Amino acid sequence: IGGLDLGISLERNVVLSDGDVLMWDEPSRTAVVVQLNLRDVMVIDLKELKKQPLDVLIKTSFELGHALGNQHWKAVTKNNEVYIPLTVETKMMDSVMRTHGFQHLPYAFIGGAEILPKLTTSEARLLFGGAEETDTHVHVASPQDKLDAAALKIQGLHSHGDGISHSHGHDHGHSHHDHDHKH
Repeated sequence: IGGLDLGISLERNVVLSDGDVLMWDEPSRTAVVVQLNLRDVMVIDLKELKKQPLDVLIKTSFELGHALGNQHWKAVTKNNEVYIPLTVETKMMDSVMRTHGFQHLPYAFIGGAEILPKLTTSEARLLFGGAEETDTHVHVASPQDKLDAAALKIQGLHSHGDGISHSHGHDHGHSHHDHDHKH
């Protein structure tokens, strides 16, 4: 099957989940199924910071927020943790933590699928949504494929930040930054 263009519009508070069937064509026995590959997340543990004197807690929190914001990194704070999706290599995130003197705050890089259950829908959208490149794809199973979970994959579903999602065949790379994004 060649490229398949899909436009997806979801009602408020409706989310796509891994394994959701977007389309089934009985004559060709072809399915389009969601396969989510969430990016890793840097998790900063702030529990120890709460034990510091109030002025240290305020100063460190402000400086951490400033450093993360200066990098334009999305972040969610919840349950004494800060969640930041990886948009750069981990060594760069490590460098930012060291450069700004936050190496005393425990942090780790954890798979997005492990973090997702801890988040509300809007928090998940903030961390994992958006127009930047992700590993979420739409693969279309052909009639020759066995129609089981392993055969139904998603390939090429992505957005250019214009609110329209679409897919391509998988015979090309996924660099779509030949245009500007408005901020």
